[in-house]
Amino acid sequence: MVRTFQVLQPGQGEIAGDHYLAATPATVMWGRLPCEADPAVLEIAPGETVTIDTVSHEGILEDQGKDPAAYFGGHGVAASDVLTDAIEIAAELSRDPASDGPHVVTGPIRVADAAPGDLLKITVVQLEPRVPYGVISNRHGKGALVGELPRGPENVSVFTPVEDRAAGPRGVLPLTEGGPRPVEFPLAPFLGTMGVAVRGDQRPHSVPPGAHGGNIDINLLTEGAVLYLPVQVAGALAYVGDPHFAQGDGEVALTALEASLRATLRFEVVPRAEALAEFGEIVGPLVRTDEYLVPTGLDPDLNEAMRKCVRAALSLLHARYGMDEHLAYAYLSAATDFDISQVVDITCGVHARIRESDFTGVDRDR
Repeated sequence: MVRTFQVLQPGQGEIAGDHYLAATPATVMWGRLPCEADPAVLEIAPGETVTIDTVSHEGILEDQGKDPAAYFGGHGVAASDVLTDAIEIAAELSRDPASDGPHVVTGPIRVADAAPGDLLKITVVQLEPRVPYGVISNRHGKGALVGELPRGPENVSVFTPVEDRAAGPRGVLPLTEGGPRPVEFPLAPFLGTMGVAVRGDQRPHSVPPGAHGGNIDINLLTEGAVLYLPVQVAGALAYVGDPHFAQGDGEVALTALEASLRATLRFEVVPRAEALAEFGEIVGPLVRTDEYLVPTGLDPDLNEAMRKCVRAALSLLHARYGMDEHLAYAYLSAATDFDISQVVDITCGVHARIRESDFTGVDRDR
């Protein structure tokens, strides 16, 4: 739930976690994700919480001038309302737009006792908008309609203010460029990127998600949700970024409403034996909300991503509830929605929403 429009500059405002991790040139990566060879910027014990400042890439990219003060100032944002850490990161760090992704991630965080084969359990405790504005972009011929949009300029970045309403804060958009903003939509903040380090000394590109998590863009990961990731290296080396204020399933134009968040997360380790008993063999991201178990499927081919998600759902139902494959297949067809997480991140994502309440009559101890 969005609670405030106070601009949260580094270290200002509420710090709810046991630890605080600012976004600085020394604690972030831009365009790449951590690997096993990267040193941790913070070490914590399992069960501890960390309040993490994240910085959106929108407003700092090269095609936007790599100067967030000028970029957002050009849209009427006061200098005091531009995040100083975004300014510092843009000034001191660089990336290769031809070979690196756009995203800024904060981390990695070493979680004591996490070992390959375990699951890292990340609970989203709190998400606070750091600014009352964001950007939605369609650029460089990317998005669902490659070759059709954008028309005209190569980079279409739509500055999107957030305004308070009686029913809660809303993103606001015009019907025509430069006109009034009668179109309103609710916010549902989440982190598009949550991941663990991969083995070896090669940092992954920040765009395609994978077994390590990364840019999974699952909009169910709002406050209270949990993400489980298979640990690949000692200490897990977790990181987060790509903050969103709102995103529709599919993320068709290329980006969500991209805007910086302050996230408080709890990091726990689920030992392999316990993980197998709870979920079976998990080979990729698994989300859990108050209502749903959410297995995922990831592949450059959307059809194959769908098939992988169905297989993951079947495996989960058998491991957790002992459900025969043909009966689980029937259940999924009759009762489970399969949603397209996104189709714009090189690797497409599909996630299933399995209602846990459908299985309250199952005796898992039998």
